[in-house]
Amino acid sequence: MPTTAWPGLAPRLLHTAGGVEGYADYVGAGGYLPLDDPDHLLAEVDRSGLLGRGGAAFPLARKLRTVRAAHQAGARTVLLANGEEGEPASVKDKWLLRNRPHLVLDGIRLAAALVGADRAYVYVSDPAAAAAVATALADVPPGEPSIRVVSVSAGYVAGEESAAVRAVNGGPAKPTDKPPRPFQVGVDGLPTLVSNVETLANLPFVHRDGGQAYRAIGTSDSPGTFLATVTGGGRPPALYELPHGVAVTDVVRHHGVSPDAVNGVLMGGYFAGLVNRTVLDATLDHETMRSVGSALGCGALAILTEDCPVAVAAAVMAYFDRENAGQCGSCFNGTAAMSAVTSALRDGAATDEDLERLRRWSVVLRGRGACATLDAATNVAASLLAQFPDLVAEHLSGACDPCRSSAFSATRPYEVEAIA
Repeated sequence: MPTTAWPGLAPRLLHTAGGVEGYADYVGAGGYLPLDDPDHLLAEVDRSGLLGRGGAAFPLARKLRTVRAAHQAGARTVLLANGEEGEPASVKDKWLLRNRPHLVLDGIRLAAALVGADRAYVYVSDPAAAAAVATALADVPPGEPSIRVVSVSAGYVAGEESAAVRAVNGGPAKPTDKPPRPFQVGVDGLPTLVSNVETLANLPFVHRDGGQAYRAIGTSDSPGTFLATVTGGGRPPALYELPHGVAVTDVVRHHGVSPDAVNGVLMGGYFAGLVNRTVLDATLDHETMRSVGSALGCGALAILTEDCPVAVAAAVMAYFDRENAGQCGSCFNGTAAMSAVTSALRDGAATDEDLERLRRWSVVLRGRGACATLDAATNVAASLLAQFPDLVAEHLSGACDPCRSSAFSATRPYEVEAIA
């Protein structure tokens, strides 16, 4: 799978040498620098404006300070590096763990020092990623924190932070009710920093070059670069390192797709839902994506050209119906009901009453699950109705021509498999 940085951009997360980056090469490039002043590094992380890359875009410095405060108050603390990557259309975390494990481990080392954690866990579901991290750990001189790899079966809910904590504690990789949050009560009941591996992989740059240098690329509210998994458009999947604020149209062209052929984008993996062609006028940063009623999420973009957005929504909704944890009645029943309506709409068999129910569910079910799966499903439903009203109306009168001849269907829409 192609992995390239944006033209003119010096990559911070990708590397161009190819293959797995070994310990000697990583150290030779300036990795594992001594941390002499944790307070200074925390201030630089704050100055950098680094946002989480797991989907919520929460400021990392704020997370660090919260767990650090617990440590300073006398509590033992834990770090959990989340690389499970439950979004089938995203591959960034797996790529980092497989190809740049020392970059991730260096980030873990720095974050653990900032929050006072003497042990850390790398949480994964990809066997190749687990093997790469284990090999890298064998090359790193002993020290704090002690780091252990925890592997689980892949699943959409398995990467949710409370599910990750529950799995490390020996339970199923399924979410728990909140509060308490992991930063309050996490692994073994201790305050736990749960952070996405791409987020942590940015820390060595901040440590080496400082927060201001980190902000030299990106936008004021979305600084730095991010890894984008781009699929669809009849092109092979690719992983790009992009500056926040890059134009969607430019990314589409760079991926080899004509903007004229685009009828929409499935944003942020499956979570953020669908956006129509107006997304071509937008830029890829958190503030702009919010303004168009979407979200950057985990940085995955599926470009829709020949695939009907209604059929794509039905396929994604069916995935949520299959993948929900089965713990919350509102999610278990709600995803099934919304899946049934979107499938009927795809097939030209839905009624006005079905559509009204879907519209109501997209509002009243939001926020009612223990994790974000139900929110993701409501996002898909709401975005389909808001972004493609004419297409929805056409399907009420019968399936559209593409759906009638060969409707888009996939168990895991726009899944990326080959990433080496």
